[in-house]
Amino acid sequence: MQRRLMLQAAAGGTVLAAPAIVRAQQPQVRWRLASSWPKNLDTIYAAAEVVAKKVSAATNGNFEISVHGPGELVPALQVADAVQQGTVECAHTASVFFFGKDPTFALDGQVPFGMTSRQMTSWMYAGGGLPLLREFYRDYNIVNFPCGNTGTQMGGWFRKEIKSLADMKGLKFRIGGFGGVVLQRMGVVPQSIPAGDIYTALEKNTIDAAEFIGPYDDEKLGMHKIAKFYHYPSYWDPCGQITMYVNAKAFEALPKDYQQIFALACSEAHIDMQAKYDTLNPNALRRLVGGGAIVKPFPREVGVAAWKEANDLFAELSAKNATWRKIFDSFIKYRDDQVLWSRFAEGSFDSMMLSMKSVDRK
Repeated sequence: MQRRLMLQAAAGGTVLAAPAIVRAQQPQVRWRLASSWPKNLDTIYAAAEVVAKKVSAATNGNFEISVHGPGELVPALQVADAVQQGTVECAHTASVFFFGKDPTFALDGQVPFGMTSRQMTSWMYAGGGLPLLREFYRDYNIVNFPCGNTGTQMGGWFRKEIKSLADMKGLKFRIGGFGGVVLQRMGVVPQSIPAGDIYTALEKNTIDAAEFIGPYDDEKLGMHKIAKFYHYPSYWDPCGQITMYVNAKAFEALPKDYQQIFALACSEAHIDMQAKYDTLNPNALRRLVGGGAIVKPFPREVGVAAWKEANDLFAELSAKNATWRKIFDSFIKYRDDQVLWSRFAEGSFDSMMLSMKSVDRK
């Protein structure tokens, strides 16, 4: 009996010790992440922290990612170069910031009159978008992961109300990326300014208007304190997909299970960000209106002019940029199919729900 108990104890000891042995065999990985977002934006900046926490928890602390704000490692708008060169292992950013390198970058998230958040996510994960973009990023030594979405954004804060298309002419407007190209063709003077510098630019009259994301983040940046007119919607940002950039060599060096853990953490952060924005924006909008913000739609002629200029630009890019054309053809066909489907499903339901607001609840 005693011998049997000793054997069982020995066997039990072996079983109990196994996890410790496995943990000891897991490699220690330390990465640095450069974010393009100010730390006080606890929705968009926090997505990178979600990834870091999930990765650490799933690897018993063996894979650690330190998250750094703009300027701590590299400036906000230089994170793509830092990842490409291996200065940092990864970055959390908006690809549209880098459309100057190649307009194809913008197809990874923010294209005027593009797709909504839900449509963009479905194109990336099920409609062929992710493989196409992975092929594009290969030339930049980057592996990309969808890692958040802001949803459809607001059009921006203006010192003076936009009553006609003529009011847009000559306007110094802070707007990032591709949207600025379209607006420039409409007579606007786009200004590329990092999020953390927008308030100062408005305060010093360097710019006349600015857009960022939506009520919750805009409130934190304080733009409403200077520019009272809050126009909508953002024709130039129907969704704001945020991307995690990873240095390709650093990613390939990870064990396969770490690669899977990282990818799953990005997917969770992707869902988490959209959920937070949808939860926080309604009350933030109420607070802004209560504080004096004047919320108004853009005149229809502004949207029509933007539509024309955007489509003319797309045609020009397709004629001279084969990489753009290949991905854009997939992107635009998927968008058109989704718009058609939405007409019969969510679009008509949303219209019905809005009309019911005027019906007394019995």
